[in-house]
Amino acid sequence: KEKKKITRELVQTVLARKPKMCSFLEWRDLKIVYKRYASLYFCCAIEDQDNELITLEIIHRYVELLDKYFGSVCELDIIFNFEKAYFILDEFLLGGEVQETSKKNVLKAIEQADLLQESQNEEWGGLSEDIL
Repeated sequence: KEKKKITRELVQTVLARKPKMCSFLEWRDLKIVYKRYASLYFCCAIEDQDNELITLEIIHRYVELLDKYFGSVCELDIIFNFEKAYFILDEFLLGGEVQETSKKNVLKAIEQADLLQESQNEEWGGLSEDIL
């Protein structure tokens, strides 16, 4: 319930801002850094000592990774593949810090995970046919 309240408050705050306004804002004891890409908004809450420009670059890199994976990412890609979007984020960031700077390496890890999942799905698919 608290999470929904925070999300609603942040969404209202960010959407109320004009396009020409700065992409940083103070919120409670945090700084919110956001960037709009077409109809998608990406937001990060950072601590006071964290660098806003690096955070904007991290958001941009994440969107580039999503674009490479989904081919021009859109809202529906994230809605129907949210676990993949989180997986890409997990491959890129670890504990709020950049884990891998190479887009190529991140995409390679995701590709390998997809292949592993496909092979497991094929195994399970064959197993269910054997049971029937």
